[in-house]
Amino acid sequence: MDSNSISEPKSNGVKKGGARIIVDDNDEGLSPTDLSEMLAEGTKESHDRAENCQFVKDFLRGHIIKDVFKRATVALYFVYSAMEEEIEKNKDHPHIAPIYFPAELHRREALARDLEYFYGADWESQISLSAGTKPYVDRIHEVGEADPVLLVAHSYTRYMGDLSGGQILKKVAQRALKLPASGEGLNFYQFEGITSHRGFKQLYRSRMNELELDPEAKQRIVDESNRAFGFNMMVFSELEEIGNTIKEEVQEQVFGHAELIQEDDFNKCPYYAAKMAANGNPTYALQLVKTLVGRLPCQVALAAWVAIFAGFTAWYLL
Repeated sequence: MDSNSISEPKSNGVKKGGARIIVDDNDEGLSPTDLSEMLAEGTKESHDRAENCQFVKDFLRGHIIKDVFKRATVALYFVYSAMEEEIEKNKDHPHIAPIYFPAELHRREALARDLEYFYGADWESQISLSAGTKPYVDRIHEVGEADPVLLVAHSYTRYMGDLSGGQILKKVAQRALKLPASGEGLNFYQFEGITSHRGFKQLYRSRMNELELDPEAKQRIVDESNRAFGFNMMVFSELEEIGNTIKEEVQEQVFGHAELIQEDDFNKCPYYAAKMAANGNPTYALQLVKTLVGRLPCQVALAAWVAIFAGFTAWYLL
């Protein structure tokens, strides 16, 4: 065979064990029964629901509360700690070994660095597993112990998402939270062992497609992936509730601050009350009158102002 007729495989930019992994980037020849295709098709609705939940939509608009982002990082830490613990336990399993890429994919240590950035050196004593995240973590441990093949679903759902939409979230969070350009607080999104996200994703999918699985096992993996999306949405819902609570508390604090100003500061600065009254706030207008009436020189001025106003009114009516 003419060697010139053989196309050279392309590098996917992934280094493993000091050697560059080579994979053909051509997606042609994929079958609807390939696991990667079944997952893409079978989780489409779950993926769309997750993308359109309020928490994600707010995130993409840059409406991010720093405390909520920190809590999201905590949730991810517990999820990835569970997943990577079970992957390590099952790394020699025939369905896990082909997709075992700890140096390239594992996120636990990166998340630990982010938590140290947000919470300080004693971050471990400040975090705990939330009620919304616990079912997700429990399920990962359950399948790792009883049915390791389903770890394929959890790995696919998380890691492939991190290498895709996660990169968009990184840029949004960096801008919205004004995080350092050097990457502190965003280590989770930085895959230092991967130079081409697209190439690695193709490699990962090809490895999944090579797993020896019957149709029933493939469908169980698709079902488990949908379940993983559901767990992620539970976490999103919890974070959204926390965000709403924080917003309400901030509003209450602002209102309380206004009340404090009315009670304590208007006597010192009636000009502030005058300014707010001019903006159409009746509460401040009332406070202004009370403040002026309480001062003898102002009583005379107020009486004169009322007389002048009454005179203009009478003139207008006549």
